[in-house]
Amino acid sequence: MFGLTFEKLLLIGVIAVFVIGPERLPAYSAKFGQFVRKLKEMSSGAKDRIKEELGDDFDEDEWKKLDPRQYDPRRIIREALLDDAPAAKVPAAAAPVVKKPVVRDTNASTPFDLEST
Repeated sequence: MFGLTFEKLLLIGVIAVFVIGPERLPAYSAKFGQFVRKLKEMSSGAKDRIKEELGDDFDEDEWKKLDPRQYDPRRIIREALLDDAPAAKVPAAAAPVVKKPVVRDTNASTPFDLEST
């Protein structure tokens, strides 16, 4: 959640108590709670509206594939390193390159492969 840990949230709360003051803190907490509820209602309303407008074409699994959080490079590397399955094949880029021998015809000016003759 944006890199916020419990310790950071606690520090923000302590600073808020000193800046806002203990008298006004309950009112601000209530306003913040209302804001979070309203934000949650708006997001669920938007999702319902998308479902309504797309109709049968709406597939929740398709939306999960579009989640940008799945492309986090740290997660991808972590999953690759923790993968217990051994690598079965050598990647094509690491495979040795074998060149075919080329023989020059004394009568022709261009080289040709041995396999083509």
